[in-house]
Amino acid sequence: MTQAAKRGVPHNVVKVSMMVCNPFLNDARVQKEAETLVMAGYQVTVHAIALPDVAPQFEILDSGVRVQRHGASDSKVTHRSGGGKAERSRWEVFALVALRCRTMLSMAWSIFREQPDVVHAHDVNMLPSAWLAARIARIPLIYDAHEISTDREGYRSFRGAVGWIEKKLAPRAAGAITTTDARAKFFARAYGIPRPLVLQNRPRLMKSFGSNRIREELGLAQSWPIVLYQGGLQPGRGLSRLVEAASSVPSTYFVFIGGGSQERELHELTERLGLAERIHFIPTVALSELPSYTASADIGVQPIENTCLNHFTTDSNKLFEYVIAGLPVVASDMPEIHKVVRQHELGLLVEPGNTKALAEAIQVLVSNPEKRELIAGNAREATKILNWENQEHLLVELYEKVLNQSGK
Repeated sequence: MTQAAKRGVPHNVVKVSMMVCNPFLNDARVQKEAETLVMAGYQVTVHAIALPDVAPQFEILDSGVRVQRHGASDSKVTHRSGGGKAERSRWEVFALVALRCRTMLSMAWSIFREQPDVVHAHDVNMLPSAWLAARIARIPLIYDAHEISTDREGYRSFRGAVGWIEKKLAPRAAGAITTTDARAKFFARAYGIPRPLVLQNRPRLMKSFGSNRIREELGLAQSWPIVLYQGGLQPGRGLSRLVEAASSVPSTYFVFIGGGSQERELHELTERLGLAERIHFIPTVALSELPSYTASADIGVQPIENTCLNHFTTDSNKLFEYVIAGLPVVASDMPEIHKVVRQHELGLLVEPGNTKALAEAIQVLVSNPEKRELIAGNAREATKILNWENQEHLLVELYEKVLNQSGK
């Protein structure tokens, strides 16, 4: 008998508590996993970071996923206004650490009171709190490593602590998940654990309809092709090179959708190169709205650079989002990206960090509509395989295995 049955909940309802280190507003991966489990009959609560005046403390989504947000006062420190690269003061760092620790403890206590049957930690940020909650409640822990955080942009100052946490706690998880085969091999070798289940960052299958959303929203006057980058505007993603490459690809619009620490730098570079009429920026959009933007472009780009092991082993959300939208892609030639693009003939691969090669590859597709249409046809065929629905049964099977082994 499960704990849920003992509490008077119907015997076929198993409670899952997921933990994420974000407000759970645009986390596509966590959303899909939670929805999959709900559709399989589980009751899922996602414990997230509060964002006052933006998202409610508690809500139940249309999908049936419950969301509980913690730490309302964190916003004053964690969500600073303005862009730029100004470093936090020592007081701000101290306050942030203190508030975040309090938030993590609040999550762990809330989960203990919730008495779920499984705790699911999304990334290493959540692993200690999730392990604590699972230990106290005597329930299994699932560790979902979205990234290799010991060798990741922005994490290098903490890699020792991150590695220590994963080495101590990852082997104690009843099940592990990651995003690519290369990352699964890394975690298995680094921490002596069974190879984690691989769930790629694929979108849900949807019919790709032609859209004119970008042109209409930006008021683009010319009928030039639109080259799209969507995702975080962060260092190491080749975005400055993409702006520079645009100067060598005339009669083409370049559109960035997203936000991040490099936003101001990219705007300034665009102005400095005199490309403001052809390069445009759209702030982060809701997940439900993103597909219509993607489908209104002509080419999708993923110019990520080989700056860390995390990048080297990625395939990324955006690559699969371009495919679902039927876009030919220009992407960095790294192992997991190479595997997807070459297997399905989805576009052109370029040497990471090579601005000239990036510009030349984009120009090939811009100047050859027939080639674009041929690759778009390949993408439409690939969507039959590269969709979330084609792999979500693996998540349900992992849960069944973990629950059976724990006797719940």
